[in-house]
Amino acid sequence: MMISLGIEGTAHSIGVGIVSDKKGKCQVLSNKIKTYIPEKGGIHPREAANHHTKYIADLISNSIKDANMDIAHIDIISFSRGPGLGPCLRTAATAARALSLSLKKPIIGVNHCVAHLEIGKGTIEDCKDPVLLYVSGANTQVIAFAEGKYRVFGETLDVGIGNCLDKFGRYLGLEFPCGPKIEELAKNGNKYLSLPYSIKGMDIAFSGLLTAAEQYIKNNQKLEDICFSIQETAFSALTEVTERAMAHTEKKEVLLGGGVASNTRLREMVNIMAKERNAAFFVPSKDLCIDNGAMIAWLGLLEYKSGARMSIEESTIDQRFRTDMVDVTWNV
Repeated sequence: MMISLGIEGTAHSIGVGIVSDKKGKCQVLSNKIKTYIPEKGGIHPREAANHHTKYIADLISNSIKDANMDIAHIDIISFSRGPGLGPCLRTAATAARALSLSLKKPIIGVNHCVAHLEIGKGTIEDCKDPVLLYVSGANTQVIAFAEGKYRVFGETLDVGIGNCLDKFGRYLGLEFPCGPKIEELAKNGNKYLSLPYSIKGMDIAFSGLLTAAEQYIKNNQKLEDICFSIQETAFSALTEVTERAMAHTEKKEVLLGGGVASNTRLREMVNIMAKERNAAFFVPSKDLCIDNGAMIAWLGLLEYKSGARMSIEESTIDQRFRTDMVDVTWNV
């Protein structure tokens, strides 16, 4: 049984997870996360990196303690290579290199987006070959495996759905993260207000929706109705492009991933679509939807077992490490 320790540090969260392979499925032994919350505005990369530096050692120590093991039992050190914010990625990579060198264990840098997909497949028994709707702060993509790689069948042209919600929340003066608060407000909305529904081919744009929603605030429309309308419009667009990808690939499974996958209304919409297509709907537990170290550890384990190797000199970060740049050697 191989054991992997993963360090996630692409944006606002620093996470350390430890996993093992149990008959081809992921067994999460521990998963510790600490989130940077800015005093105002969005994420400042350097301040987030300082936050991560402050907490990373304790997270590693506590994760090992939670897993009830000795640090010597770890076989592989995995880290989030990208995409993400440079200072945050460098903090996670530096910690991973230090562990790798001190423990004399192999190091593997992995793609953050692919990790979201693989943790779903790894922890959900019947999830084998899904279309992934990946919805987080900076990233919004529809991904599926085809011809040896995970292909992006559609994505945001401007801002990720999570950042869209956070920008609107900041306009209202809500604390970060704003998505859960907008979700609560939306539950009390009962009137749909027309907002731009921007699908361009298989891609989506949210900036027009955001501008129109802010205009409704200026016109003194009911806040709950605006939040309700934002969710209905944005999530409908996401569901539509996901269904198109399922039709194109002829896949019968859909998986949600990323922090916004915790939203109950989005889950409901995608689940309804899946049922109408006689397809299976999957979503990981909430602690595995958000950015976390366990997903990094699991992908690192998959890559290492399939023959991937990386030297310390090769363990560089890549802020623009796209999903479709990854050679998927383990999924054969």
